[in-house]
This record gives sequence, structure tokens and C-alpha cells, in this order.
Amino acid sequence: MNPDQSPLVSVGMAVRDCEKTVEIAIRSILRQSYGAWELIILDDGSTDKTVEIAKSFDDSRIQVRANGRHEGLPHRLNEAILLSTGKYFARMDGDDVAYPERFERQVRYLEEHFDADLLGAGILVFQGNGYALGTRAIRRTHEEICYRPWSGFYLPHPTWIGRTSWFRRHLYRPEAVRMEDQELMLRTYRTSRFASMPDILLGYREDSFSLRKSIRSRFHLVKVLLKRSLRDEGTFAFAWRGMVEHTLKVTLEIFAVASGRTYRILRHRALPLKPAELARWEQVWRELTISADGSIVPALEAQVRLPKYTPDKDGNGARPPAARRAFEDQ
Repeated sequence: MNPDQSPLVSVGMAVRDCEKTVEIAIRSILRQSYGAWELIILDDGSTDKTVEIAKSFDDSRIQVRANGRHEGLPHRLNEAILLSTGKYFARMDGDDVAYPERFERQVRYLEEHFDADLLGAGILVFQGNGYALGTRAIRRTHEEICYRPWSGFYLPHPTWIGRTSWFRRHLYRPEAVRMEDQELMLRTYRTSRFASMPDILLGYREDSFSLRKSIRSRFHLVKVLLKRSLRDEGTFAFAWRGMVEHTLKVTLEIFAVASGRTYRILRHRALPLKPAELARWEQVWRELTISADGSIVPALEAQVRLPKYTPDKDGNGARPPAARRAFEDQ
């Protein structure tokens, strides 16, 4: 696509204390095959060098805003949406990695599917300096994504892109703590159309599991469901299902953490990767960790630690026993 003729994509990146990861996140945007974008970085009260690193990039398409206050992710995302000048608004976190073809592929889809309001994509889950854990389940159609709305919507938040006008009509709710994406979809799924591309277009960092964050997220989601049941007639059973299901999930998570089996939660979430997906990730990571002069970026201490996978009969990757034991011993 010609950047001069392509619709502008406004990328909203809210950051807070991510000095170790924000450089590679920004570099992944700079390496996009789609050049018609602007990156709006909103700092949410960082106390480390996040802002300094973000401002070190000399590119007119990048703007960094920082007021020193911590106001929460929903507030910063709304700020980015209102500052956007592009036809499309895309999400990006300061610790993730966008594949080079992400915006090109997603914009083409939206240009060809005018009924789609919100589009996601597949993700590769990784830790540390590029260690691939697996992928996540993908739901492609609106019906699949919204199959069990009380349980949650299968559309990874960092992969979102949609028309800026849609986001402005449906701003994030500041009170939706740790589940702003789920609350927004729950509020709009009956009048909007969601979709997801089947291919992996983003590396999602998951270095650890936070029980506290999970409990807060599920608690606030149940609150939203209960409030809706009081407001909308005929939705009590809807809310009851959600309350029971999220209570059971929290109970299992508490048991896993208390018994020292947190790794099982991460392993359960990550599905096996195909050899081609692993090879593509290795290429993406290595290209991002090489400076313009060909040297390794010192701050990243880059090293792709991909385990050797042996395809099963269906062509999917399978973690060998040795690698599995090493992961479970962490």
C-alpha cells in the first residue's frame, strides 16, 4: 500500500514503568510494512526511564505525552482515541511485539469488510527475551467471539483495530478496572460486529501470572453483569452464569497459586505452536533486536530461546519432555 494513499492508522500505546520492554515495542511499530500510521504514546505516571526511552526515537510520526499522573489504562486509551487523527485506531501495549505485517493485513481486512467494527488477530505468547510459550485459541466470527458473553470474549485486547469513529462512540469506562476490554464488548456486542484474523500478528508478553489482578478483573466483570441484570429485564440468568463461572475459575487459580503450581495456569492457556509459527517468531524477534548498524541492542540482551519442537501427526508443535520439565520447574 502507498502510504500517501492509504488510510491513516492511529496507534494508541499507554505505558507505565516498562523501560525494559518499551524500546522493542516501539521498534516493532517502526518496522511495519504499512507506513501510514501515527503512534500516540501516553505515559501513565512512570517512575522509571520509560518516557526517556520513548522520546529518544527521532520520528515525526511518534508523539509522547506525559503529565506525571497515574490515571489508569481506560483513561489513557480514551485520551489516545480523542487525539487520533486516523481513520482507524489500533491498540498496542508497551511490552508486546507487533509483527511487521500486522497493520497492512488488518487495514486490508477492514477496507474489504465494511461491516466489521472491531478486528483482532492471533497472538503468540512469550516470556523474557523471546522465549515462546505457545498461542491462544482464536475465534474468527462475531458469533464465535460472542458465544458465551457472560464468560468472556475471545478477542485479545492488544490486537484490536477498528474505525476511530466506532471507538469514539464507545469510549472505555474508567471504572472497568482490569477488564475494560471485556466491559466494552459486553456493552456493544449486540449492536456491533467483531471479527478476528486467524493468523498470528502479535507477540504477547506474559512473564508471570498475577492472582491479584485476575481476582480484581473477574470481580469487576461480575459486578458489571449484576448491574446489567438489574437494569435490563430478562438478563438475571445471564448474570448468574457469569458469577458462577468466574467464581469457579478464581477458586481454581487460588488453589494453583497456593499449591505452587502457577506454571500450570500459564501452560494451560498456551496452545502448541506449529513449526512455521515458531520459525516466523524467531525471525521477527531477531530482526527487532538488531540495530541499524548491525549490532545487538545492548539494553535488550537479545536471545531467542526457542525450544526444539517435534510436529505431531497433525503438524502441530509439541514441547518435548525435557523442555516441558525445564518450564515446569520454573
